This record gives sequence, structure tokens and C-alpha cells, in this order.
Amino acid sequence: MTRFGTQTIWAGLEPVHLDTNRLQYLFESKSKGACFSVVSGQRKQTSISVLGMKRSNIITIALSSLPPPRLLPPAIYSMDGSVLDREDVQRLQALTPTEEELCLIHEAKAQNPHSTLAPAECCLLALGEIPHLSSRLQLWAFTLDYDSLEREIAEPLFNLKLAMEQLVASQTFRYVLATVLAIGNFLNGCKARGFELSYLGKLSQCDYSLVKSNLAHLEAMCKASWEQLKVLDKAEEKRKGGKVVKKRSAGGEDQALEGALRHRLPKILKECEDRLKVLRAVHRRVINRFHSFLLFLGYSRAMVRGTTAEDFCRTISNFSLEFRSVRQNILSQNEREKHKSGAESLRPNTPAAQRKLQASQTQENDEHHRLEEVLRTPEATPRLDGTLPRSRRRMNDTGGPSSRGLKW
Repeated sequence: MTRFGTQTIWAGLEPVHLDTNRLQYLFESKSKGACFSVVSGQRKQTSISVLGMKRSNIITIALSSLPPPRLLPPAIYSMDGSVLDREDVQRLQALTPTEEELCLIHEAKAQNPHSTLAPAECCLLALGEIPHLSSRLQLWAFTLDYDSLEREIAEPLFNLKLAMEQLVASQTFRYVLATVLAIGNFLNGCKARGFELSYLGKLSQCDYSLVKSNLAHLEAMCKASWEQLKVLDKAEEKRKGGKVVKKRSAGGEDQALEGALRHRLPKILKECEDRLKVLRAVHRRVINRFHSFLLFLGYSRAMVRGTTAEDFCRTISNFSLEFRSVRQNILSQNEREKHKSGAESLRPNTPAAQRKLQASQTQENDEHHRLEEVLRTPEATPRLDGTLPRSRRRMNDTGGPSSRGLKW
């Protein structure tokens, strides 16, 4: 007894009448045909492969990490991130077929119409049917990579701005500059008002020239993305106008299926363009602030023009590391000397212990001599010395026998 009834599902099934003769015929013919196809397949069933071994292996390895080839064209048309991620787009960019490869595949297919293509050739053929494949993939990759590319430019600029603010507010940095200036003036016998900070040391790499080149490269990529979008829009208009028929559909799906990302590309590129303008303004202002900071540090205008941000940061960074290392060594040395002097004071044969013992003996001798002087000096009237201990006696013992009977 179950909640679905008292019997199983098999007890309630209705009987089915089968044409056993027909069924027997079908199974017998299928078995014989299978044997024939296996024998003949070993002799003539071969796949078409026209690519080189290296290229074919690269495509086969990439296909193991990609969705099935029949899903690639719709996902590329719609730029569907749920089917293809950033790594998949990068793999597809490496798999983009050339015109020569497509011609070889088409010729081989025409010569052997009853043969199947190898997986690598089948993938390239499916990708080759997508118009402007390279432009689509580059545009898609740009929209996915823009945030990280922008971060690579913005973070160094923010760090440079923060470093300048910290140096201005650092009292230790001011004290170090004053100390180095005083030592330099004493050794050189002059009264200089400042010195070039490159004297502080040589430092770690911080290439801000690369930031400038990355910004220019990102702007070029944004401009190229607009051109690629125009090409895709023209192709879509031509296709929707009936000039291009729907013969290149994959699995019966129309190429006109466009995703949300594809429709939002103009808005995304416009936002990237606006953010690039802001980033360019931030770069200009941070560099101008850096030049003003160098003037604040006493650099001349000629030196400011010749000093790059990476050189300045390298100088400050190396000097900071050297300053921290020397300071730590001095503190450690002072701590070791302190422990060493404390340990020596506990040994009786060390000079420090002997000096301490002699000092204590001299103090004891002085106190002994003062006590002898007090005892030898006669006094006219006895008086109580508060420094000497007094003996305590009971009153009954000091009074004598006659005093016991005395009553007041």
C-alpha cells in the first residue's frame, strides 16, 4: 500500500497487440544490414582531413573546451555570454579560418560529397559561414576586456596621486630630508637650501610610460570597435533586405537571432568612449599634479621636464627600503647590546660586576665609619637616638620588688 495506490504501475498497463511478423522482418533486415555496413565501412568510410597535423591538433584540443560546433554560430551572432565566456572567445580568435583553409575544405567536400569532414574541418567550415567573424570576436573581446584594461591604467595613476599626498604629509620624510641636507652642507662646507632627490637612491620599477601607451592603445581599440560595429550594421541591413538568404543557418536557427549584448553594443561603446575621455582627463591632471609636486620639492622646471614618474618613484622606493633596513639593523644592534650588558652585570668576574662590588663595599665602609664616630663621640646629656634600636623591657622587671606593692 502506497500513497499512489494499492498496486504498482505495471498492474494497470493495458495489453498491446503487435505485428510479430513485421517486427521479426525488421529486426532481421537491420541485423544483416549492420553487418554489411561494418564491413564496407572499414574499406570506404573515411573522414576528410585537409589541414596540417599541427593545425588539426590545435583545433581538436580547443574543441574539447568549447561547446558543440552547432551552438557556436548562434552564440557568436548574439554574443551570448552564457554559452561562450572570455576564454572561449580567445580560443575562437585563434581558430578563425583563413580563406585558403576554407577553399581547401570546400574543394575536398565537392570531390567527396558522400564523405564526412573531420572534426577540425567541420568546425572551421561552421566558423567560416559566419560573416565578419574576426570583427565580431574582436568587438566582443573589447567589451569583455574594457574594465580590466581601464583598471590597468587607473590604478597606477591613483597610486601616484596617493604617494604624493603621503609624502607631503609624512613628517619622517621631512626629517630625513632635513638630516641629509644638514649632513651634506657640513661635509661640503656650504649652505644649500635643498638637493635633488635622486641622491637618495635607486629604486624599483614603476613604468608610467607604459600607462600612457596603454591609454593610447585602449583609445585605438575603442575607435576600431566603432568601425567594426559599422561594418556589422551594414551587413545586418543587407541581410535583412533579402540580399542574403537564410542558407547559412545552423540547426535550422536563423542568424537574425540577436542577443541583448549585440543590441546594446552602441550604448556600451558610447559609455566606453565617455569613460576614456574621463580617464584621459585624469591622466593629464595627475601628471600635472606630479610636475607641481616636483616643483614643491625644489626641482627646477628643466629638471621637472626631464624627470619621469617611474624614475621618481624608483628613487623614493629604494631609499625607503634602505632607510627601513638600516633603521631595523640599528634597533636590533641596540637591543643586543642591552641584553649583553645585562648579562655581563650578572657575572662576578666581569669588570662591570667588579666595579659594582667595589662601589657597594665603599658605601658599606663609609656607613661603618660614621657609626663608629657616633659611638665614640661623648654627649653631655643622654638623648634618644632614633636611628638605633631600643631594647624593650617590661615595667614589672624595671621597678624592683619594692615597687610591686606601691599603689596610687
